[in-house]
Amino acid sequence: MKALSKILLVLLIAFGLGSCSAGQPAATANSGQMNDGKPAPSFEVIDLQGNTHQLSDYAGQKVYVKFWASWCSICLAGMEELNTLAGEETEFAVLSIVSPSSNAEKDSESFAKWFKGVENTSNIQVLLDEGGPVFEQYGIIGYPTSVYIGSDGVLAKRQQGHVSNEQIKATFESIQ
Repeated sequence: MKALSKILLVLLIAFGLGSCSAGQPAATANSGQMNDGKPAPSFEVIDLQGNTHQLSDYAGQKVYVKFWASWCSICLAGMEELNTLAGEETEFAVLSIVSPSSNAEKDSESFAKWFKGVENTSNIQVLLDEGGPVFEQYGIIGYPTSVYIGSDGVLAKRQQGHVSNEQIKATFESIQ
């Protein structure tokens, strides 16, 4: 009986020590990570002028991304506010992503023509996620959705629904 107790004690100690050291490699691997969460999925998309944009273009910067659609009344109601935010000097980049030919969105050509007629959008950087792969990677389930990426490239927060400029700025104050 004493032998069995000693074996159990040794196993418990070994398991306990193993558990303590299990977290160490992960901490070392994520030593550059400042925010809670997983790295934001990388993307490569084009803007309305045909220029390529990658998430890596914003390395070291905080990034706000608004996923929206032309048919979304809540999205359209917030365009003037987004335009104001995009025109301000902020500590974060402001991008918007639309998914032509996906999720009931117009095709790229029709969207571009339509967007030219939308007022109060001169500061908004629209990126075209043709067919919706970025939409899928980011797990977007509705419009509008705001995504907050920290300067370490971590997807710090995803929030569905309209978010005011004040709320966006306040959120970034808590993100590194």
